This record gives sequence, structure tokens and C-alpha cells, in this order.
Amino acid sequence: HRLSVVPLETPPLDARREDIPALVAHFTERLAEAEGLARKRFSDEALAMLQTLDWPGNVRQLKNLVERLLIIADGPVIEVGDICGGAETALADTRTGLNGMVASLPLREAREVFEREYLIAQINRFGGNISRTASFVGMERSALHRKLKLLGVTTTARGGARVAALSEMEA
Repeated sequence: HRLSVVPLETPPLDARREDIPALVAHFTERLAEAEGLARKRFSDEALAMLQTLDWPGNVRQLKNLVERLLIIADGPVIEVGDICGGAETALADTRTGLNGMVASLPLREAREVFEREYLIAQINRFGGNISRTASFVGMERSALHRKLKLLGVTTTARGGARVAALSEMEA
């Protein structure tokens, strides 16, 4: 048997976050047809949230989440609350977010933790594109670079895209 005639390399979903809305639309349509599920759509906010999640299970994990949401979400539009509330078990470790310890921090430190996590999520959402991230968050590109340096956030190439993370010194 000849298995490696034309090797194909597909980057992980984390490196193709801009594909998530199209994949969600595809899965929604196919699952509605194949499984007889109600046709629902995802709000822009819900799609944006999905782009900030980590996807260690890649496309299969996204498909399973879409299917679960089509089954359990009320109403014709799937909102952020449906993703957070109705699918907590599906999102157990996928959400880049804040932990309960933030409440015990002084405001300045809590704000720094929030800004760091928020900017990491947005940079990853836009595939490491600093210009698009800066535009979305409402900052000048140079100001965003300064803020990232101040917060100890670095970007590295991974799977064909740039990924933001806390620098080694800060971790």
C-alpha cells in the first residue's frame, strides 16, 4: 500500500482562527441537515468568543461543540451565554480567562492580569496579527507593542501562525 504519495500538512485550528466562523457555519448547516436539528445561527459575539478559545482537539472539538450547542441552546440564535452557561463541560479548559484569584488582588494588579489575558486572547484570535489586534482593541500599533512589552507578553510562530503567550520571565 502506498500511503504517503502526497503528504498534506494541515495547520492546527489555533493557527487558523479566522476560519472558525466559516467552519461553524458549515457544521451548523451539515448538522441541521444530517441530524434534523433546528437551523440556528451564531451571534457575532459568540463567533468572536469561539475565536478566543484554545482548540487542542482541533476541528473535531469545534464540530462537537457546535453540535452540542445546536441541541441545548434555546432560541434561533446562539449567544455567548449559551456557550458559557450551557456548555461549561465542553469548555472546561478551553477558555482563556481569569481565575477566582483576581478578586483578591488590588485593582492595579487585577487590571494588569485582565489586560494581559485580554490582549493574549485577542492576539490569538487574530492569528498573531498585531495590526488587526490593535485596530480591534482601539490602540495604535506602537502603543500595543509597548503595552505587550510592559505586560510581558511575547508572540512566537507556531503551526504557521503567531501565537501570544506570557514571556518565560513572567511565567
